[in-house]
Amino acid sequence: MHALKKNRPLRRIVLASAATVSGMVMLLSLKPHSTPDVGLAVPAPSSSSSASGGSSGSSGSSGSSGSSGSTGVSKTVTGDSVDTRWGPVQVKITVKNGKLTDVTAVVYPSENPRDQEINSYAIPKLRTEALAAQSADIDTVSGATYTSDGYRQSLQSALDSAKS
Repeated sequence: MHALKKNRPLRRIVLASAATVSGMVMLLSLKPHSTPDVGLAVPAPSSSSSASGGSSGSSGSSGSSGSSGSTGVSKTVTGDSVDTRWGPVQVKITVKNGKLTDVTAVVYPSENPRDQEINSYAIPKLRTEALAAQSADIDTVSGATYTSDGYRQSLQSALDSAKS
């Protein structure tokens, strides 16, 4: 009987250790749902800001350039840089024949992984809504309130500049 009492604590220790190791393996095998989005979304703004000819560095300026396409006049305007709690937001738009055809976020908060995670889903949603609404009257993206407000203000300044 004395031998059975010795084995019970050892058996409990072995089972508890096995359960702990199994639990840790399961936790470590889980991956956050946003990790692939962050990796895919980060390179896109970098290439668009380098393709914009350095307009991302001009804070608070509005610039426009017109070029004639085969079917109409296309005008590209960069809105004002709007300072938000988490960093500046600046939008560049393209208007063709009075219709908003493209919206690109040139500058937006991306200093840390959390900013990158939030903006990897917020910026595309804001772009889609702006193109659908054809105005700056767009909804705020949940979880990205400050970026949404800055995006809206920069978009409105770009639209105002495009009209004049």
